[in-house]
Amino acid sequence: MTCDFCGGETKKKKVTKQHRLNGRLYIVEDVEAEVCRGCGERYYHAKTLHAINAMLQRKHKVKKRLQVEVVSIG
Repeated sequence: MTCDFCGGETKKKKVTKQHRLNGRLYIVEDVEAEVCRGCGERYYHAKTLHAINAMLQRKHKVKKRLQVEVVSIG
């Protein structure tokens, strides 16, 4: 696959993804993505994103909980 931003080639990798669903923030590990070797841009297949949504909407194992601050520049 070719990156839309820099024209570099992508490679399949397992990444950690920040994912929002229903106003909640999740950190999902071991997500398959195409990652640009040049600029690092990530591309996720629609089936991967649908699978993440489905997993998060049913009962799922929580590895750990983090506290996150939300700040505004303006």
